[in-house]
Amino acid sequence: MAEEQNQGLNAVSGELNDPSVPLADSYDVVVVGGGAAGLNGALMLARARRSVAVLDAGQPRNAPADAVHGLLAREGMSPAELLARGRREVRHYGGHVVPGEVCAAIRTRDGFEVALSDSRTVHARRLLLTTGVVDELPQVPGLRERWGRDVVHCPYCHGWEVRDRAIGVLANGPMAVHQALLLRQWSADVTLFSHTMPPPTEEQSEQLAARGIRVVEGEVTGLRITEGRLSGIRLADGAVIDRDTVAVASRLVARAGFLAALGLRTAEHPMGEYVPGDATGRTEVPGLWVAGNVTDLAAQVGAAAAAGAAAAAQINADLIQEETDRAVAAARGHTNADDAVDGVNAKEVADVVDAASAVDPADRVGSADAV
Repeated sequence: MAEEQNQGLNAVSGELNDPSVPLADSYDVVVVGGGAAGLNGALMLARARRSVAVLDAGQPRNAPADAVHGLLAREGMSPAELLARGRREVRHYGGHVVPGEVCAAIRTRDGFEVALSDSRTVHARRLLLTTGVVDELPQVPGLRERWGRDVVHCPYCHGWEVRDRAIGVLANGPMAVHQALLLRQWSADVTLFSHTMPPPTEEQSEQLAARGIRVVEGEVTGLRITEGRLSGIRLADGAVIDRDTVAVASRLVARAGFLAALGLRTAEHPMGEYVPGDATGRTEVPGLWVAGNVTDLAAQVGAAAAAGAAAAAQINADLIQEETDRAVAAARGHTNADDAVDGVNAKEVADVVDAASAVDPADRVGSADAV
């Protein structure tokens, strides 16, 4: 499993580390995070003729998975291939996709100064944060090593692949009973392991029993692996319960701490923590949007990509409004300045223009710019 995970990460980093990819000094928008949300947002912005750079640390959350599921027209594609295609599409329209880990950002007069861990800096008029989340797993030996294969978390991502298997749901928070009831849709053989969590309530126990879901109390201390495959769940008393798959709802933690200096806060959720944003992804920090799992913990790849596109459209609209306001202010200032030149008011200027228009073209010197 570790070897397959490394292969996925190597495929990502290999395509990212293209020495021909530039990083300019300044962009209309810098996208922090190169997953589905970030790349789709960058694609929309590049097609809107915005200068945009995606800063990608090259550590996608779904790298351990064999395939992406539930994504129309891309069902079963490997995560690495999906991201590689996304990068090519962004670059096709002039966007930049650059390897780099953002470590901080500060406000400037006209946007943000973004600092990378390798000491590079880049200016952005707007920021789109799409860094996703980190999965915090229970401290059970073997879970992390088999994560994304026979240790899974999302029924809609993995349910079909583990259908009709003997599934053990490892309780890790308040969503455990919900997860067990969900997985019952894919398999009739589901067991809930309470682990270190309180046992189900009376109502929950009734629901689980009605669906034929067994509850096993006691701390889980490890996994049994047979010929390279998960074959059981080991308890503290030494008992081993035969299981083919472990489902565990990891605690999801937003990758956003590096932006704390901007005043960006996280909020608690039953599934973990996230960065709040409105329906368009706009945060309480002016000029900063969020999209994907960093703000929507339940979003799958398709939903994350859609959110990135929606946020990008709002960012473009916000930039257009700013540019329009500046243009209006400049036009007003130019008009006021013209009115004041040499004490000539607007009516006198109009009289001069009218008089010039009456001159025979043959008597004019130079071009119309000289009038």
